[in-house]
Amino acid sequence: MTVNISKLTITTPVATSSTNPVALELSGADAIAKLPSVVTVLSDGSVQLSAATKGASSKSTHRTRCEWKEPIYWDLASAAEHINTQEMTLTKVNEAQKVVISQLHVKDDDSPPVKVFWSKGNITLGFRQTFNQATPINTTLLKGVPLGSKFKVTLRVLASGALTVTAGCNGKSGSSGNFHLDSSWRSSLLNFHGGVYNQIDYTDATPAEDGSICIISELALTHT
Repeated sequence: MTVNISKLTITTPVATSSTNPVALELSGADAIAKLPSVVTVLSDGSVQLSAATKGASSKSTHRTRCEWKEPIYWDLASAAEHINTQEMTLTKVNEAQKVVISQLHVKDDDSPPVKVFWSKGNITLGFRQTFNQATPINTTLLKGVPLGSKFKVTLRVLASGALTVTAGCNGKSGSSGNFHLDSSWRSSLLNFHGGVYNQIDYTDATPAEDGSICIISELALTHT
């Protein structure tokens, strides 16, 4: 399946400029045209995203990413259901063997409702029922997802706040069960993210070759 990221926003591990070290954000179309070593359309229409561990990061963090995100935000009540389905393959992972692969993010806040991780061969989940909840509820969705294996993750959230995350790989599947975002999220603006976000802090000693690479073979975002 051809994956169209042209109108999505891509956060890259490349600095904005020689004088601005913050991670460059640009449209998918521009990323493909200007940064082929970071964002590449493969011959089958899938998209490869590469994030060196040592690179440009957002704000004051020391963690890099090559991550797509929706260019606009939305609130829960704007549609009956909001769904993000991403099929991907991790072909390389950082030394810590942990990356964020999918998110339900929140505008202007560092504590999103949902983060989905690939962690040492398992798909795990952090969920916040309440806005700015200090410690997320952590769940293992699916065990035994090795590097090089294609897997699918779906985030589905309803206007009511009901939320489910599912994962599947090699005929096996797992589900978060029924979570619920409480009323404290009603006024929040949200959007979906995906790709690779390294969960390791870079230092001067970080090898240049360390990093994570994924291939996205299917991506669907719906609000209906």
